[in-house]
Amino acid sequence: MKKYKVGMYGGKFMPLHKGHNYCIERATSECEKVYVILFYGGADELKILEHNKDEYLSVEDREKHMRNICKQYDNAIPVLIDVSKCRLANGEEDWDAETPLVREVVGPELNAVYSSEPSYGPYFNRAYPEAEHRIVDWKRIKYPISGTQIRDMDNLKEREKWII
Repeated sequence: MKKYKVGMYGGKFMPLHKGHNYCIERATSECEKVYVILFYGGADELKILEHNKDEYLSVEDREKHMRNICKQYDNAIPVLIDVSKCRLANGEEDWDAETPLVREVVGPELNAVYSSEPSYGPYFNRAYPEAEHRIVDWKRIKYPISGTQIRDMDNLKEREKWII
């Protein structure tokens, strides 16, 4: 029997890489059901796309890769959430405005939220107090990579080594 009933793991996935897949793998091994959420249209995404027009960063490409990964797990449910209207007065992303959109999808049984960022803890504790924040490989030992590092790579072969 799985430890958690419903889990959630989300991100921009710019791009979806092996570290993200590792987190999805962990979540699906611990939860009966995991919502894998691709947040798109956010302020951070638009800033990235201003400087990087590569196809692998398009919403369509990220969605395709997310759905392919989720097919590997019978308990992973891919979801897209448009957060383009969730902004603070200064134009930055407003995660608190995104919370009701997530709640609408995951329902009341959420009891695990996954990330590889300990700094997300205060937000998750406030937004999802009933859920345990499960931190996966925060030191990036298993997969020492980030989306920023991949986007900054000039070598296509090196980039492809990390992208799913």
